[in-house]
Amino acid sequence: MKKILLGTVALIALGATAPALAADLAARPYTKAPAYVPAPIYNWTGFYLGGHVGGAFRGDDNNFLAGSRDGSFLGGVQVGYDNQFAPNWVFGLEANYSFKDTNGNFANRGLGSVTGRLGYTWGPALLYVKGGYGWADSRFSNGFGGNGGRDGYTVGGGLEYLFTQNWSGKIEYQYYDFGTVNFVAPGGAIGSFRNDEHTIKVGLNYRFNWGAPVVAKY
Repeated sequence: MKKILLGTVALIALGATAPALAADLAARPYTKAPAYVPAPIYNWTGFYLGGHVGGAFRGDDNNFLAGSRDGSFLGGVQVGYDNQFAPNWVFGLEANYSFKDTNGNFANRGLGSVTGRLGYTWGPALLYVKGGYGWADSRFSNGFGGNGGRDGYTVGGGLEYLFTQNWSGKIEYQYYDFGTVNFVAPGGAIGSFRNDEHTIKVGLNYRFNWGAPVVAKY
């Protein structure tokens, strides 16, 4: 009888401690959840100021005095404002001026423009087209009509990339057309040529980001 009682007590004690032992065995060590890192949101809205360098090349019909078709070095500045909307589209306005190294040749000494531009952005990249007013600094006294400079138009496009929220780099093509120019050559000969140029530029912009933040998913 004593053995039966001892056995019964042992079974009851074992039944009472089994759930606790099972719970101890099932418990897993605590691990901290990884910190959530939100995807970066790139904002193109705001003012910017920058500089550029590149080359300018005369058009096929720009054969003034049968001069050299070698490219001319150029460098200059640009300032503008962009607005991001819809949410992957960017519309902006930009003014730029490029000084040219003409080596004393009869050529445009500088190229300026005021353009609108429209682009599509995915993350830090912006692909855009542009177009608007162009101006050539042709102010020299060699018989050209319009020594105060020449008005025209310009079109182009490029790719811009945000390295940080405040700094971006770009590569851009721009075509300038200032129409047909009449001239009087030494000796009294009269002629004409088309004043147009192609340019390739690389530039760097500092973006102030004074515009409202853009909430977008990429």
